[in-house]
Amino acid sequence: MSKEQPPVFRVIFQNQGQVFELYAQQIFQSELWGFMEIEELIFGERSQMLVDPAEEKLKSQFEGVKRSFIPVHSIIRIDEVERVGTAKISEATSTGNIMHFPMPPRSDK
Repeated sequence: MSKEQPPVFRVIFQNQGQVFELYAQQIFQSELWGFMEIEELIFGERSQMLVDPAEEKLKSQFEGVKRSFIPVHSIIRIDEVERVGTAKISEATSTGNIMHFPMPPRSDK
């Protein structure tokens, strides 16, 4: 990756039974304990002729968002990549060997 271009990060996280794959220029640990901050979301520049409905859904969902706080335990993976790919949402499947971090039992009072 050249020094002139800012880094691009692919962030994959799980939320409400779905897996989100987003691209951002800045990620860092938040001052809010247990959260990662994701700023400057990047969506692929596509021509007006080809529109990806999944990416458009993400674009509209994150429209106007300056910064997103993602719980650390929801993050599956963060990669620094050379170029921006297609942001997407997919359904989470349970056919893997990833386990959730053990959390204390909830007490509903």
